Amino acid sequence: MTKTQRTPPPDRPARKARPAARSGAAASSGLPLLTARALNRATLDRQLLLRRAELTEEQAVAHLVGVHAQVPVVPYHALWARLADFDPGRLSALLENRRAVRISLHRSTLHLVTAEDCLRLRPLVQPAQDRMLRGQFGKRLAEVDLARLAAVSRELVEDRPLMFHELGKELARVWPGVEPLALSVAARTVLALVQVPPRGLWGRSGQARHTTVGQWLGREPYEPAAGAVEELLRRCLAAFGPAAVADMQTWSGLTRLREVVETMDLRAYRDENGTVLYDLPDAPLPDPETPAPPRLLPEYDNVLLSFRDRTRMVEDAYRSRIWAGNQAHRAFLVDGTVRGVWRPDTPSGPSAWRARDARSRTASVDIEPFQPLTRSEEEGVTSEAARLLRLCAPGAVHDIRVHGAARRQRQARRRKRTVPVRIDLHHR
Repeated sequence: MTKTQRTPPPDRPARKARPAARSGAAASSGLPLLTARALNRATLDRQLLLRRAELTEEQAVAHLVGVHAQVPVVPYHALWARLADFDPGRLSALLENRRAVRISLHRSTLHLVTAEDCLRLRPLVQPAQDRMLRGQFGKRLAEVDLARLAAVSRELVEDRPLMFHELGKELARVWPGVEPLALSVAARTVLALVQVPPRGLWGRSGQARHTTVGQWLGREPYEPAAGAVEELLRRCLAAFGPAAVADMQTWSGLTRLREVVETMDLRAYRDENGTVLYDLPDAPLPDPETPAPPRLLPEYDNVLLSFRDRTRMVEDAYRSRIWAGNQAHRAFLVDGTVRGVWRPDTPSGPSAWRARDARSRTASVDIEPFQPLTRSEEEGVTSEAARLLRLCAPGAVHDIRVHGAARRQRQARRRKRTVPVRIDLHHR
């Protein structure tokens, strides 16, 4: 983490968490207030988005307690937005050298985590995995012995890594009346399965093939130690705090965390809605007036997914414009909050972003603000886009288009302004 400046102390010190504290406005009225801006700046700082951090890729993945990896390229974009000296090759090498893995973790979604966190955290989120399986496939698996399914599945994927449809097809030979997809998801739930390279590597990828954690890392996941859930929540606050109990449950997928939180040595605040927010006792809070630089975030970035109340990062009016069902769009931040979406287009396709062999073709970024940007804001966003293009398509001609700029230019001309608004920026 980078060093931050503490805010001036509030009128009274933040209180430690107490069993009597509840999220209602009346119960929180005596707690120090964190304004929306102060909460935003604290979140950006914990997420390494207030300034790019001087951390290695492995350190950053550990600090963030994993990076969303449902789309293979997302971890690379997420760390690029956060690290001062990001090298996609180094992150890729962590996967190849088995120091990091791709595994279903928080919220039963795919994450890239360090090998150590895979071993420690996968058993802790088992209740969330079980709940997901019951909710989606419980009826279809009613006649399946899950212990036997685990044994059969382990033998299959440890013989050779399998894609889910291959695993489901093999399991359907044993349970012929059960949907293969339900069987393969059940196998991922009752076993700790990782996706093996080349899936998720920079510059190349492959089919999502799975084997067990034990087979891939040579060690089985650890049995949870006493206090393991408390330690998980402390790490959640270090990366996402201050946070309400509902936020911690949204992030992890676990339930009934209030009774755990209320036994911990934490600080308590209230937000502008009266919700109780918890934080580590010694966690710094940046000055709310700290400038927040523009950032281009990938789809499914955890900073936009991990809170029950997402207004610290995105206005309610914009939520439907960056999420459509389970589909997330790439968003960009201006002054710390979502102000629009962006779309890439490279010689290798709109989602490849690895056009290292392109020499004469164009790689572009389309930027669509939700509201007009000032000239300095637009320059900041396009500068970030140019920086990303230099990483992802260094051999191509770079084109950055800001939608809505032409309309603003016409308006400026009608007002007889002399400073033109840029529409297209070209970088080589």
